[in-house]
Amino acid sequence: MQAPESRVSYHVVIAADGTRARLVADEHVAWHAGVSVFQGRNDPNAFLLGVAFAGDTYAAPLTEAQVASALDWLAPRWSANGWAIACMTDHRQIAPTRKDDLSPAEWTRLIARITERFG
Repeated sequence: MQAPESRVSYHVVIAADGTRARLVADEHVAWHAGVSVFQGRNDPNAFLLGVAFAGDTYAAPLTEAQVASALDWLAPRWSANGWAIACMTDHRQIAPTRKDDLSPAEWTRLIARITERFG
């Protein structure tokens, strides 16, 4: 994200202490998915919101503050957009040969918490 030539952006980045930085407004496209496919649709950048977590989830798990912040960020968007668990994805699922975040354990943990909260 720090190299402009990478053309990578997210709607929000969540720091280890749970602080969120909005980089791109929800109604605008953020370039977070790259060349990928989700649910049979090309260019998920056009219809998914991108969330990034600071840190390397292979080296250290998401903090509880990051998970709580992500859930709080999702809350107003969940019902407003009619989302379901099937609307959630990560890079490993949509671009498996190019991207590998979040770690599988952290994705499982995060999706479980999303399911608990929003079902």
